[in-house]
This record gives sequence, C-alpha cells and structure tokens, in this order.
Amino acid sequence: MPLKIIRDDITKVKADAIVNTANPYPHYAAGTDRAVYEAAGADQLLAQRKRIGIISEGQVAVTDAFALPARFIIHTVGPQWKDGNSGEFDILRACYANSLQKAYDLGCDSVAFPLIATGVYGFPKDQALQTAVSCIGSFLMHHEMLVLLVVFDMDSYQLSTRFMGQVQSFIDETRIAEAVKKEYSIQSENRIERNVFCSCHKEEPSHFGSSFQDELASLSVAQTLEDTKTFQEKMFEIMEKKGMVSTDVYKAANIDRKLFSKIQCNKEYHPKKKTAMAICIALRLDMEQSKDLLARADWAFSPNRKMDLVIMAAIANHMYDINEINEVLFAMDLDLLA
Repeated sequence: MPLKIIRDDITKVKADAIVNTANPYPHYAAGTDRAVYEAAGADQLLAQRKRIGIISEGQVAVTDAFALPARFIIHTVGPQWKDGNSGEFDILRACYANSLQKAYDLGCDSVAFPLIATGVYGFPKDQALQTAVSCIGSFLMHHEMLVLLVVFDMDSYQLSTRFMGQVQSFIDETRIAEAVKKEYSIQSENRIERNVFCSCHKEEPSHFGSSFQDELASLSVAQTLEDTKTFQEKMFEIMEKKGMVSTDVYKAANIDRKLFSKIQCNKEYHPKKKTAMAICIALRLDMEQSKDLLARADWAFSPNRKMDLVIMAAIANHMYDINEINEVLFAMDLDLLA
C-alpha cells in the first residue's frame, strides 16, 4: 500500500495505529502530545503511559488508543533541534524506522504519523518532511502498509529542495514557450489570411531558430502510435525489456497492489491519468516514451495543467523518486500521484 501525505488533525485520522511525538517522561506537554492525550482521554492514557516509564530518544512504546479512531498509539521521542550536526537526523530516522517496525509487528494495515519533532522540539519542517518521506519510502519497498503522513500547519511549511527549483524553472520556461507558440501561431494565421486575400503568398523566414521550434514541438500532446498495443500490453513490454517485475513497478509508482492487479488482469484497462503518470515515473521513461504510454490510455500531458508540468519537469530532469515528486506536488497544493 502507498504513502499518502495529507493535511489534517492527526487525532481525527482513522488508522490502525497513530504515532505520537511523546515526552520522554510519563507526562504530556504542548503540541501534538497534548492533543493526542486530550483526544484519547488524558487520565486513561496517562495512567498507561506511567507504567511504561522513560522512553529514550528514537525509541518507541505502545499504549491503547482509547477514544482515538485507532487501535494503538505508538509513542516515540524525537530529537531536540540544535544545529543539525548533533545526531538529530539519526534520531529522527530511528523514530520513523522503529515506529514503522512496531506497527508492522502489531499487525497494522495502516499507520498515521505527524511530522515528528517539528513542534516544540524545533526540527525544520522541510527537512523533517524529506527525512520522513525517505524513511517511509524505504520501509514500503519491503512491506505492505498504508502510511499516512499528516501535516497540520501548512502556513509555516515551505519545501526547500533542488528539485523544487527545477520544477519552477521548467514551469516558467514552458509557459513562456507556450505563450510564444500561441502568439507565433496567431501571427502565422494572420499572415496566411493576408496572403490569401492578396492572392500573392510569399514564404517568410521564421523569427525563431530551429531549436526553439523543436522545443515547442516537444510540448505537443498529439501522438502517433507505432503499434496497437494497449496501455497494459505496452507496460509489460517495457517491464520485460527493463527486467522489472510487478512489485518493482507498483511500489515505485506508489500504487496499491490491488489496483495494479486490476491493470495486470485486464489488457483493456484504462487507468486514471495520475496513475498512468505514476507508472511512467516507476518505469523511468523519458518524455517521448511517457507520451507514448499515456496515449495508450487516452491521456496526454497538458502544458496548461500545473500537475502535468511538475511530472514533465521530473521526467525532463530524470527525477524518478515518486515520493520526492509527491513532496513537491503537496507543497504546491496539487493532487499527489497514485
């Protein structure tokens, strides 16, 4: 099952287990910790927490969830942010790894995380999100579980990655290219109309170089398929050439195994557009290959849709980590892939 990043109050999220950013000592403080205690029933939860005693940084302990919409609360103690060079990242990774393993050991099908240590402990939100996504993504490559990463305070959340800059640059350049293409088309139409009216057409040279024309042509959504294979048939042909098995693809695409099975079992299956784009990313296709595969499901990239531009930027920059792409989509308030 996939990783989903959502905006919500973690005390209202339904999951088998909810992770709490706990105080190391058996009492609760401000932030997520207090919210979890109050929603669960503070007296009952605190009584059970006292029986556990001290929890070390990066370690976990389990209690009942009481009034929360969950079976368990997994308590983990995050790192106090100092300077980023004092072991904070190692402790944060241990929080996620140990919590995930505990949820798996408890037989959970789903687990919800807050952004651990980003409240009173002061861990920078952008770096905390990247760490969380990396740890969860690694776990899901070897386990089947729905993991919800719950971000509550979007107002103070800003994503800062190299890829974010590449995406924005690609979007800006594409929009400029599309605007020039549209203007050039209008000029050409007007020129043809004048020539027809005057009955004396004379070819005029382009104001733009051939490389620019090639760039505009690459944005075209029109497809000419070389064969009649369906989306499913072409996907399996690519998988065979790349030596990939089903597990490689649906995990890299952040797709639920049941959904992928539907595609597997029906050669005429037409996936939703974001599912098809996720599979293009998982197969590590280039732009032309991606356009070809999308066309077989009757889809095409649209330079007018911001989500499509993000995916096109990822492909153009050979960025095939679905979770990193979803970080950017989330930061831009767009739907996530798959």
